[in-house]
Amino acid sequence: MNGAMRGADDAGCSACVSGTAARPIFPFAALIGQASLQQALVLAAIDPGLGGVLISGPRGTAKSTAARALAELLPEGELVNLPLGASEDRLIGTLDIESVLRDGSVRFSPGLLAKAHRGVLYVDEVNLLPDALVDALLDAAASGVNTVERDGVSHSHDASFVLIGTMNPEEGELRPQLIDRFGLMVELQNAFEPQVRQAIVKARFAFDLDPVGFRTVYAEQQASYVQRIRSARAALPLLSFDDAVHARVSALCIDAAVDGLRADLVMLRAARALAAFERAGAVTVRHVERVADPVLLHRRRQHDSQHANQRRPESAAPTRDVAAGASGDTAASTTPSADSEWGYLPPEPTAALPVKGVIALDAKKR
Repeated sequence: MNGAMRGADDAGCSACVSGTAARPIFPFAALIGQASLQQALVLAAIDPGLGGVLISGPRGTAKSTAARALAELLPEGELVNLPLGASEDRLIGTLDIESVLRDGSVRFSPGLLAKAHRGVLYVDEVNLLPDALVDALLDAAASGVNTVERDGVSHSHDASFVLIGTMNPEEGELRPQLIDRFGLMVELQNAFEPQVRQAIVKARFAFDLDPVGFRTVYAEQQASYVQRIRSARAALPLLSFDDAVHARVSALCIDAAVDGLRADLVMLRAARALAAFERAGAVTVRHVERVADPVLLHRRRQHDSQHANQRRPESAAPTRDVAAGASGDTAASTTPSADSEWGYLPPEPTAALPVKGVIALDAKKR
């Protein structure tokens, strides 16, 4: 489903770091029909170590609006935009090597990762971002630390931020080696329910006509989100996982045929963040099941077709025998085994012309 700012991603309120006064932001609590996206974003805000959220959907589905709305709920309340054409130095920062050689001091010029600390780093059309930039920002998002190295000199700083990447599948898929690095993924769809569309349009018009008044209506809900996110962050270290939770996570990941163990780790962290947000005393199997979809959506592999291919030779062999018996073709009984020649067709006679004057080659020339 889409949010209340559907169709107006860039016409909404901006909270990007630009040096200009920020316009009012559409409230996170006022998003309509985006429960799954709101949950994923809140979980990433509670535990930035999840690796961020990848939002996939067609144009005009309020992807950037949701990112801007989340930034307001974080401690710094800042959203930093990473342009597609940014250089690696612009992202991670630079070191002044000359100052090291001159007086032994390291002068570090912060990049976008430093500015996004405790806020949101937003990447629109992340599927079009160069590999080098994607690797750098995903590493920092997972570890919470950004390290810059130049000619044997290194500098590290905290870079704990919520990574939000958006993409339109029609403009190209995210590379397989990178998509797994995002912790959660949500797919947005166009809204075709009349009541939902009407509610979205009404909310949009109300916000455009009176942004301050509209935000006042949701002020209490917004404050509740802020408080609950802060409390959940503090509660994370107090929550643990019992054997039943671990067993359910393993079963879900095995059933999805995921590669590696990253899905298991992300699912446990997401379940813990959800339990903390709901002020639960412990992480339960129910929490795991509620976060499984966004964790596995981009990691799930279709292994049913593999099992079908393994069973196909045994099931296909009798079919050929029956066909051969019905047609009276005795040649079918001499066909190769089904395991090695599935799909075998018996040879058909073809017209041939005799050739005269064939000169046999000497045995050494054959």
